[in-house]
Amino acid sequence: MARVVALVPDLLFGSRVLEMLEGAGHEVTLTGQEDEARIEAEFADVLVVDLTTDAVDGLMLVDSMAAGGELHGRRTLGFYSHVEADVRDRAERAGFDLVVPRSRMNREGTELVAGLVRRPTS
Repeated sequence: MARVVALVPDLLFGSRVLEMLEGAGHEVTLTGQEDEARIEAEFADVLVVDLTTDAVDGLMLVDSMAAGGELHGRRTLGFYSHVEADVRDRAERAGFDLVVPRSRMNREGTELVAGLVRRPTS
């Protein structure tokens, strides 16, 4: 399975993400800090970022990591509040591989991460 870093400052939803992804067999590091997410992402396959909060600037984090080459070989999944379509658009421009509403992350998080994990080529 995948090594996942989840930048989710909301403790309740972060716990939900952790439980969901670990239940699917993923190795998950949950953090509410951008600096820790940046460091831990070095060893991850997927970086999941909460875009619904002002507690972290996930857009800036992924944009700066992409510009610095820190996302090479890593996939990114952002989730946003469905009423903030502009956040989705900005996330796509920042280079997220996949951006979904929070409700979809809640329902399909394991499938979304599995779909992002790179399969080895033969």
